[in-house]
Amino acid sequence: MGEYAIEVSGLGVRFRRNRRGGRSIKAMFADSSRRTPKGEFWALRDISFNVRPGESIGVVGRNGQGKSTLLKLVAGVLLPDEGSVTVHDGVAPLIEITGGFVGDLTVRENVRLTAGLHGMGKAEVAKRYDGIIAFAELEDFQDTPYKHLSNGMKVRLAFSVVSQLDQPILLVDEVLAVGDKSFREKCYRRIEEMLEEGRTLFFVSHNERDLKRFCKRGLYIREHRLVLDDRIEDVLKMYNADNAASQ
Repeated sequence: MGEYAIEVSGLGVRFRRNRRGGRSIKAMFADSSRRTPKGEFWALRDISFNVRPGESIGVVGRNGQGKSTLLKLVAGVLLPDEGSVTVHDGVAPLIEITGGFVGDLTVRENVRLTAGLHGMGKAEVAKRYDGIIAFAELEDFQDTPYKHLSNGMKVRLAFSVVSQLDQPILLVDEVLAVGDKSFREKCYRRIEEMLEEGRTLFFVSHNERDLKRFCKRGLYIREHRLVLDDRIEDVLKMYNADNAASQ
């Protein structure tokens, strides 16, 4: 593997304001340097940074500035309109993670399916299955259809599956806020274990204490652009100063 786990260069992604319909064929092939078509806006623009293996990075910014969009671009869930994202190793995404499960399948079937889709072999799934269920505290729900689980149960199952994957890069969005306090603490201990194993962490959160707990470096996204890439303490300082000024 090269020097970097993730390389992001001149990254930009555009969204439509009205949700109806995709982009027109003409717009797709238009020169991206031309002005933004009516009804579209840049969710992120001119974002560049590199991440070394084993770094833990907190992504900071107000709602709607593109933090989760950035994670989706790194995860390969979204494709950029300009620039590039290069990920040199597998990614275990905890973003909209519950989207990967199938409502009519049971918990047991979903664990096998999701772990398999993320590259875990059948024998490996079988070996880790009991641990996944125990961590999620779903021993009594293994044959329950996924759609009948509460939101909290869905998040517990999702985190439990993802934290068993061997991918070196972990992307964590605000999803853990849904779990109860004791389960969240259990997740956080597991994240710390994963960091000790040398994983790379991307962590999007509004919780300053959590950001300081996991992250040494921060990326501050303001008005859809990267305005500071520095130590997490300095990034939070600038973010808090901006918030105080705007209020």
